[in-house]
Amino acid sequence: MYPTVAEVLALPVVRHGGARVVAGADGLDAHVRWVHVAEVADIAHLLKGGELVLTTGIALPDDDLALARYVEELAGVGVSGLVVELVRHWSDRLPAALVGAAEKHGLPLVTLSRETRYVTVTEAVNGLIVDAQVAELRAAEQVHETFTALTVSGAEPRVVLREVARLTGQPVVLETLSHEVLAYDATGADATELLDGWQPRSRAVRMGERTGYDTDAGWLVTIVGARGHDWGRLVVACAEPPPHRYVVVAERAASALAVHHLLAKDGDTLERQAHRAVLAELLASPVTPAELAARASALRVPLTGRRLVGAAIRPRLTGTASAPQAASAQPLLRELAEATALATRRARVSALVATVDDTSVRALLSLSPQANTAAVLRRLAREVRQVRPSVPVVLAVGTAVETAADAGRSLTEAAHVAAAALRTGTEPRCGYHRLEDVRLRGLLHLLGDDDRLAAFAARELGPLLARDAASGTRLVQALRHFCEQGGNKSAAAAAAHTSRTAYYQQLARVEQVLGVQLEDPESMLSLHVALLVHDLLARSSDDDHPAE
Repeated sequence: MYPTVAEVLALPVVRHGGARVVAGADGLDAHVRWVHVAEVADIAHLLKGGELVLTTGIALPDDDLALARYVEELAGVGVSGLVVELVRHWSDRLPAALVGAAEKHGLPLVTLSRETRYVTVTEAVNGLIVDAQVAELRAAEQVHETFTALTVSGAEPRVVLREVARLTGQPVVLETLSHEVLAYDATGADATELLDGWQPRSRAVRMGERTGYDTDAGWLVTIVGARGHDWGRLVVACAEPPPHRYVVVAERAASALAVHHLLAKDGDTLERQAHRAVLAELLASPVTPAELAARASALRVPLTGRRLVGAAIRPRLTGTASAPQAASAQPLLRELAEATALATRRARVSALVATVDDTSVRALLSLSPQANTAAVLRRLAREVRQVRPSVPVVLAVGTAVETAADAGRSLTEAAHVAAAALRTGTEPRCGYHRLEDVRLRGLLHLLGDDDRLAAFAARELGPLLARDAASGTRLVQALRHFCEQGGNKSAAAAAAHTSRTAYYQQLARVEQVLGVQLEDPESMLSLHVALLVHDLLARSSDDDHPAE
């Protein structure tokens, strides 16, 4: 709000007086709260600090000790600087004792070589102060309007942080009370440098009040929470002590974040949102930028020098998809995500956990190279089922990888395995499914995006599907029972709850429509694979359009 001594010296009226700094140059960034003209030496007890004292020196003593005491008293009450006109008392230079004392106490000492109208200096400086106060009031009004609008709208944390960065020009970070980074805005700075070693740096900053500035860290910190439930800290990284406006911005932002937290109880937590953002980028790109690794590390999930295992957790719902189930899918997945996160903590596993689609919870486990992967996965599978016992789940894992660039492949493989495992209805003894456990189904899921697979299924089953659609028959279902029973017609008829005679007639129509012999092992194998592909594609379509 207040101009510095250097800014005052840059005023035309002061420059016209031939201003020259003779001591205390390191203190020119001190702020000038007021300008005080004083000709007597015994003036310090009348000052409050922050004044720029102007004098002609006419009433100052010539005694070295008295001059030193005069400067010491001014410095003691915190004046910003001392300006002496070299016209009436001293015409050439100031006494060495005066200069030496000013240098000793770091008090800016300025001489004016020409006669100067001090009233003009006072008016000019006070004008600067008033202008700064008006600008501060306008800035405060802007801050108030901005964060009131954000609070009322329940703005997302990233939007709130973007405004903090814009209004302060400084990087800003939102973290949990356990020092995990939930969101940040580097405002053009190097995000990797900002987040590097975040946990130990943040733990070292302890504030005794809700808002404070840590000089060593260069952090303005304010607590985020509401109704006595604090859950995070907002950090504005500023190397210099922040102006009051920054404090206001930080506190208003903390209030907006607290309101959003209260309003967003039906959505993902901020922690899950932060995890989802990292997982989504790992799935989307084969290249992991340093910033992404830093973000994961700031969430206590290191990606470098670790063994990474993708996992997918899907609820095993009975029955077919329906509108009520589709409407409740997201709340169920959110609950499952929180349960999985709790399970990873109980299993003592570092992991990113979030929902990234409408079907499953994804997790990326970060294990030490020395860890027994199988033992860790068994422990995690046990914890997941204990934390969420009311809903049966399928837990599938991908192949362990050594680099973050391959993490997306492991996550994708886990999702394919989970989708295939849902169709098996069996649980492996270890408690989790791997690609080798789902065998042919797993392979087909991995190849599910290949158009040639769909074309194969259409060639094999097309005539049969068309006949069922046109005539209302159930020939495809009859073929399915035949393949699932390994070609045993009697067992297939029993599974279809149909008499043998009627069932055998259905098989005969299948052979007639398709022009194949079902007794031929290769024909049965091809048709069985085609049915698996057909089911896979139909299931994928249901997942893409759950509400239809």
